[in-house]
Amino acid sequence: MNSQKSVNPGTVSLLTLALPIFLESLFRMLVSSIDTFMLSSYAQEAVAGVGMVAQYMFFIQLLFTIVCTGSSIVLAQYLGADRKKEAGLIAQASAILILMIALLMTLLVLTGSWWLLSLYPLEPKVRLYAWQYFVIFGGFGSVFIAFNMLQSTVLRTYGYTRDTMYISIIANLINVLGNSLALYGWFGLPVTGVAGVAVSSVVSQIAAVLMTRWRIKSHHSILFKAEGWRNVPASIYRKILEIGVPSAGEALSYNVGQIVIMAMVTTLGTYAMSAQVYAQTLVRFVFVAAMSIGNAAQIKTGYFVGARQPESAYKRVFMYQLAGTMISFTLVLLLNLFKRPLIGIFTQVKEIAQVTYNMLFVSFYVETGRSINLITIPALKGAGDVKFPVMVGIVSMWGLGVFGAWLLGLHFGLGMVGIWLAVGTDETIRGIIMLFRWKSKRWMAKAIV
Repeated sequence: MNSQKSVNPGTVSLLTLALPIFLESLFRMLVSSIDTFMLSSYAQEAVAGVGMVAQYMFFIQLLFTIVCTGSSIVLAQYLGADRKKEAGLIAQASAILILMIALLMTLLVLTGSWWLLSLYPLEPKVRLYAWQYFVIFGGFGSVFIAFNMLQSTVLRTYGYTRDTMYISIIANLINVLGNSLALYGWFGLPVTGVAGVAVSSVVSQIAAVLMTRWRIKSHHSILFKAEGWRNVPASIYRKILEIGVPSAGEALSYNVGQIVIMAMVTTLGTYAMSAQVYAQTLVRFVFVAAMSIGNAAQIKTGYFVGARQPESAYKRVFMYQLAGTMISFTLVLLLNLFKRPLIGIFTQVKEIAQVTYNMLFVSFYVETGRSINLITIPALKGAGDVKFPVMVGIVSMWGLGVFGAWLLGLHFGLGMVGIWLAVGTDETIRGIIMLFRWKSKRWMAKAIV
């Protein structure tokens, strides 16, 4: 197939980058919600088990993000500086690094998942469902998840965000079809439950890998070849890791903190765990807009910094931030106005529904602060300023988020509302600090190229 018209990534507008990312993320969140609904019709224990494992799956994906984020930031700055040969070497080195991490994750999940889940006070069915999903999707699916993430990163950074949007939609439709076969026994097939849902997820990732590779080959402007990988200089690997490790460190710290918080939630019972899953499922639709703007802002900042135009990035990020926060607040308002029928889709258990209602009201506080982090932190990383968000993030996440969750949620007995108040405090304080960091312009001295 012939390539689409070549894209000059340095001149791509933020809207051109952000809109496909937004639609792709929105569709992915929609499918995730459908997955939760389908599992809820199968068993509440399945919702709790898969919801718990989702934290560890996110942790695995964050390890892949070390390479993807490093690759995206370095690649964007080199493209901004019009150094295309080095851009091709970055893609090659990233593929080798992410394969090594994926194989390690496969080994760890297959050998240690049951022991890990045994550390939690789970009901037997919840533990079984969690283990099935973790081993199949997190173990056997890791390599495919990794390469799907990396290849999508390359496409987006070169400016081909529509490709990743279409591929994501197709892959998620495959996932929904597979889930239906696994849970509803269509065409006389046996009901395979959570194990079948996990297999469906792996198949969708395999399809996505094949499609992203096809689109990369169709764009002649993208340099991402398998041959010659042995000749990639060590300096390229070092540059990716020097940016990727600290830039992903903030996200890794956040997810480890979320795992600890989830452990606190498990002590509140299965109802609390289900409410957490349902509330998180719905608020994902809120922060997807700010997240999409943040992803696009990171790419655009890298272009501007690589092209020696940091002042252009400085002014634009403030506009991006204002738009993202206003959108997030509006979406939270709509979510609270329609929360009763929305929660009714997932559960008819009054105790679970009431806890979820309360959590969604607190999300006004959580999502306003989160919108600042989702835009300003990626912009700082795109400029090469990766260490400051990590240091502030670790202190804030653990000092305000995790400790606050224990203090308010468990010690003072506020339950899930107290836990979400603590999370909101972390997001808000950290976001304000990041805005002051951007205003200081210290990130202008952190350029890679």
